[in-house]
Amino acid sequence: MTDTTQQQPIKTLKVISRLLCYPRAAMLGALDEMAAAVEEERLLPADLRRRLSALIAEYRITDPYVLQEDYVNLFDRGRAVSLHLFEHVHGESRDRGQAMVDLVDLYRRHGFELSARELPDYLPMFLEFAAEQSVVEARELLGDAVPVIALIGERLALRGSRYGILFDALQAFAGVPENLDEIRERAAGEGPDETVVNMDKYWEEEAVTFLAPGGCGSGQATEQPIHWVKPERTGTVPAKNSVFGG
Repeated sequence: MTDTTQQQPIKTLKVISRLLCYPRAAMLGALDEMAAAVEEERLLPADLRRRLSALIAEYRITDPYVLQEDYVNLFDRGRAVSLHLFEHVHGESRDRGQAMVDLVDLYRRHGFELSARELPDYLPMFLEFAAEQSVVEARELLGDAVPVIALIGERLALRGSRYGILFDALQAFAGVPENLDEIRERAAGEGPDETVVNMDKYWEEEAVTFLAPGGCGSGQATEQPIHWVKPERTGTVPAKNSVFGG
């Protein structure tokens, strides 16, 4: 007899994905549900669950326009904390294009298809994908990306950003990189983000929206949607290969 049991998504990763998205009304209206999901799964240590709960509480009492302005100023006005992971691995080199192809292939081998033009290395998207795997598989997937995640997290911590907790949580889930001390030293020695003065050149891509059910978008029909097309699976999930340079 065929096992038709549906694997439950990893809610903690979905919550982190949502909180890394532009803070729209739909997301802000689900804060209580997010906090409950993280506490229910208990995939994070107690101290990180408390810190994540405190972040969600901060969202509740902060003017949405302030949240949105802070988000744009942080993530959309430079490359140092870009949420596109390969930005930190390959920059503008030709290797980035092949890495994108490899990542899309990874998604497809796991039974997912992207139906819009968002770059596949967008971290909230990657977390949505990982959230649909088993906990073991999700940890392996994020383990490949964790040096990049740690670098972004250290840069956010140096800025005193509220978003740093989300990157701490991802490292608690996937495991901290072995070279964390080197990553911290690198982040501490960096100067200002020089790309801020070249925004027209570096940020010609379309604004990110993420309108899969429960995703990052606002749900407005005028925005470019991103959908996960998840065919019925047969057999086991294919083994993953690293697309983050080992």
